[in-house]
Amino acid sequence: MNANDITPAGPVVGFVGLGDQGAPMAQALGDLDHDLRVWARRPESLAVLAGHPHTVAESLPGLAAVSDVLALCLRDDSDVWDVLRTAGVLEALRPNTVVVNHGTGDPDENDALARFLAPHGVRFLDAPVSGGAPGARSRALTTLVGGDREAFDLCAPLFDAFSTRVAYMGTAGSGQLTKLLNNAMTMSNLKNAVDLIGLAGHLGVDVAALVDVISDSSGGSRVLRALGTDITTGNAAHLQELMRKDIEHFADGVRSRGADPEELRVRGLAGADGLVGAVEVLAAGGRGD
Repeated sequence: MNANDITPAGPVVGFVGLGDQGAPMAQALGDLDHDLRVWARRPESLAVLAGHPHTVAESLPGLAAVSDVLALCLRDDSDVWDVLRTAGVLEALRPNTVVVNHGTGDPDENDALARFLAPHGVRFLDAPVSGGAPGARSRALTTLVGGDREAFDLCAPLFDAFSTRVAYMGTAGSGQLTKLLNNAMTMSNLKNAVDLIGLAGHLGVDVAALVDVISDSSGGSRVLRALGTDITTGNAAHLQELMRKDIEHFADGVRSRGADPEELRVRGLAGADGLVGAVEVLAAGGRGD
């Protein structure tokens, strides 16, 4: 997309995926006067945008037809493919439109998405975000971007609406690879936290008090601070499922580039496996058996 291809007010932003993370991202775009157009399979999903400027598209192809930037915040790459292969969508996307994948997925799949769109003159950015639903609500995400540099330069002001940092990482798939390396680090740190909570509970230590003080000490980490606060018994199982998905994407991406991910994969899975139990210990009053 070139500057001459958009209106003086800026690009029309189509948005699909109004989940826990996508909804506050879309709200931020509307609140900052970007021309936000949305579509959802279930009309009730649109309720999260009440009070935030937006226009509802009647269909997915209709949204694609009016969008200069089509942002997708979906669970996995298969959902992105489903959107792009919906009847009428690919034909509706105009040359120079930018499709943005804000979900976390496989780097090679995202390169394939870029190559799928390129013959139609449509650009692609993989732009996964780090910070979870709390970061999205506070508009403090980190957005990690791979793909066409000119498309990135045009979309960066949009990403600024919900991010405190926006980083261009290279060609298509680079944003995903960066996000997966970040997630592997997070899940490895989670394994440390799970082990600590289990040991402290066995020793009869007040686990909640221990986690609180270590969070402000040299042993603290962001994931440790999140246990019992951003990560609760209400959402831990859902986050655990996403972590398991992401660590396998991490492993596949590393293997396809000729490196060995197994040590980090095993440790990351162990961290994810212990998440629900660790949060339950904290919710029960902070003492183990």
